[in-house]
Amino acid sequence: MSVLQGKKILLGISGGIAAYKTATLVRLFIKAGAHVQVIMTPASKDFVTPLTLSTLSKNPVHSNFYDQENDNEQWNNHVELALWADLMIIAPATANTLSKMTNGTCDNLVIATYLSAKCPVYFAPAMDLDMYKHASTLKSFESLIRYGNILIPAETGELASGLSGEGRMAEPENVIAFIENDLNSKLPLRGKRILITAGPTYEAIDPVRFIGNHSSGKMGFDIAISAANRGATVYLVTGPTHFKVSNSLIQVIPVVSAEDMYQACHNVYDSVDVAIAAAAVADYRPKNIAEQKIKKTEESFTIELEKTKDILASMGEKKKNQFLIGFALETENEIENAKLKIKKKNLDLIVLNSLQDQGAGFGKLTNKVTFIDQLFQVSPMDLKSKEKVADDIMDKVCQHFEIKI
Repeated sequence: MSVLQGKKILLGISGGIAAYKTATLVRLFIKAGAHVQVIMTPASKDFVTPLTLSTLSKNPVHSNFYDQENDNEQWNNHVELALWADLMIIAPATANTLSKMTNGTCDNLVIATYLSAKCPVYFAPAMDLDMYKHASTLKSFESLIRYGNILIPAETGELASGLSGEGRMAEPENVIAFIENDLNSKLPLRGKRILITAGPTYEAIDPVRFIGNHSSGKMGFDIAISAANRGATVYLVTGPTHFKVSNSLIQVIPVVSAEDMYQACHNVYDSVDVAIAAAAVADYRPKNIAEQKIKKTEESFTIELEKTKDILASMGEKKKNQFLIGFALETENEIENAKLKIKKKNLDLIVLNSLQDQGAGFGKLTNKVTFIDQLFQVSPMDLKSKEKVADDIMDKVCQHFEIKI
């Protein structure tokens, strides 16, 4: 999965022949899973049509501060556009547009939106060789980089003048690759390895029956996605669940029983920086598993159970430098029981769920958790989507490693 998945991208197009490349650029952004809105300078419409770009982006294309053909003259709010974006890309960025960006010459919608942008801004220059090498252009490059903008270097090749040299706008595939590589290099958990457990375990009674629980696995999967989105390499050990994930940074290790999960966790535990035990592991399993399906012959039936291995406690015992996070689902004396688990299992942090809280628990899209750390500092959180809870957990991981978020 591309790091651009789900990103809101604002593409500003200025008036150069390289504007024809933006149709392909929009298509590639969409293919990567991004949401795209396009704004154009009036001159850029001589090189590529708004109809083409609106069709590809599936959004209206704006080029003026208001719709001059509409009697209502609705204002195209440049501030709203700028605040919507996760990333802004100005491509092609002509010498004229670069100068306006540098000096704040706000005479079109693209520049007004750029000046309002709070997100990272990338610019891809496109001009002829002599213009590209001119002292004023080089000064624009230096100023824009000093302002915090990110230069996508021009390429060498045939230019519109017929000359060959530097100044050709980077090809759309290379623009995408540059932005992806830049974003990946800045991800806060890049280089960290995280083990996450998810879902229930099924403990066999006979070949067709099992002891299980109602865990859907969503919380663990959301944590895995949040970790991967921050650049971590993730080992997701999951019991039976219908959830799927497609991300090159997430290695899914499917298991069935508590014993399977125990073995899978310890196969990677020594190599990870963080372990998060979000799975609902069975505490007991049948002592004897019938080889054939048990027939319904008796009025009552007794199954002798034995304890499963405590995966979280075993990781606490082996812990070296790992940041170890456990989950606790309690129905009474929640805080006290969670604190006991921190000490007993040698945890750094526990995520407490209470079935007393409406909107929390198995099978829900939301969760309400309380964080308790090694020093027994209690931090209750509001009811949130499980995706937001996963982000909160990753924030705790970043804070542990003193990574700015």
